[in-house]
Amino acid sequence: MSQPREIAPGATYLITRRVLRRHLLLRPDAAMNQFLVYALAVSAHRYGVEVHALCAMSTHLHLVVTDVHGVLPRFLQFFHRIVALGTKVLRSWEGPVWDHEATSAVRLLTRVAIVEKIAYVLANPVAAGLVRHAREWPGVKVNVDEIGHGMLHAARPSAYLDPENPQWPEEASLPLALPPSIELDTAEAFRREVAAELERQEAQAHGETEKQGLRFFGAERARNVSPYQRATSFEALRDRNPTFAVGRDQGDAWQTAAAAVRAFRASYRAALERWRAGLRSAVFPAGTWWMRTFHGASVNDAVLLEP
Repeated sequence: MSQPREIAPGATYLITRRVLRRHLLLRPDAAMNQFLVYALAVSAHRYGVEVHALCAMSTHLHLVVTDVHGVLPRFLQFFHRIVALGTKVLRSWEGPVWDHEATSAVRLLTRVAIVEKIAYVLANPVAAGLVRHAREWPGVKVNVDEIGHGMLHAARPSAYLDPENPQWPEEASLPLALPPSIELDTAEAFRREVAAELERQEAQAHGETEKQGLRFFGAERARNVSPYQRATSFEALRDRNPTFAVGRDQGDAWQTAAAAVRAFRASYRAALERWRAGLRSAVFPAGTWWMRTFHGASVNDAVLLEP
C-alpha cells in the first residue's frame, strides 16, 4: 500500500511520468510536440494549474507546476489520459503508453529546490547525452528567459480530438508562470539563478559525457529516430520516490519538512483506523484528498501541516 500524500492548494511540484519500457513514443517530431502543448494547455486551464517549466523527452515527461486549487490528481489523470490516447493514434500503438510505476510528484518546498528542479528539467536532454545545450532540444521545452512571461501555443491536433466537442477549442495557449513564491520584482534574479544552475548542470553533463568517451546524439537524429525503439542507455532502478525536495545544503528545511510529512501520515493513519472501525465522524488531516473525494470523509481544513 502506498503512503498517503498531502495534496495542498498552492503547492509546487516536480512531476515525472515515464513511457512503458522506455520506448521512444514521445519522439520530438512536429505532430507530437503540437499534441503535447495542446493537451497540457487544455488540461492546465481546466484545472487551474500553473505551469512553470517543462521538457518532453522521448521516453518521459517532466513538469514543474503549481497546483493552485489542490486538484493535482484530477489534473494528472486528465492530462496523462489525453496524452496516452493521442499517442496511440499518432504512433498506431496498441497497449499501454505509460510505465506501470506511479507518477512521481515531488513537492518543492524552498526557492533553492525550485531553482534546482527547474534547471534539472531543462538540462534533461543534456544529461541524457542527446544535445550539448538545453536550448538545442527539439522537443517541447521552456527556455529560462520564458519563465514568468513566455507563452506556448498550439492549434487543435487533427489526431484523436473531436472538433465538434466544445472541450477541445480550436487553439490553446499555455502561459509560463512564475512560481507563486517568487515575487515579480525578483523575477529577473530568479531567472539568473536558474540560468546559473542550468549552466552548472550542463557542465556536469559535459564532463560525464567526455569521461565516458561519448558524443552527443544530436537534435536532428533525436527528431528522426524510430518511436518504436527503446532507450538502451543505463538507467538506475527507481528504488525510491521522494515526497519533497528542499535543495542542496538545506538541512534545517529538510528536518522540518520530514517532521511535517511524518505528522501528516500519523494523523491520517489514526483517522483511517477510526474510519475502518465504522466511525464515520473521523476527521482526516488537512491535505487528505482521496478519502474526501471518493468517500466523503471529513477533513480538518482549519489546520494545515506546513513544512
